[in-house]
Amino acid sequence: MNHVRVRDDECKGCAVCVSVCPKKCLAMSGKLNSMGYEYVQFINPEACTACGLCFLSCPEPGALTVVSEEEH
Repeated sequence: MNHVRVRDDECKGCAVCVSVCPKKCLAMSGKLNSMGYEYVQFINPEACTACGLCFLSCPEPGALTVVSEEEH
């Protein structure tokens, strides 16, 4: 199954990835990371197509990794 790995402590909560995901697979977690930012969480694995838009839109290198089922 496709999924997005979120490194909580790398995310700065800008939510750009949330807004660009066409399948609504990401959402704000409502929790704070060690730097005090609300971070993103992956919420809809059944819908994820591993398109990579979240990764491409993220301004924080290393915060998101997209894994397609073909890579397993």
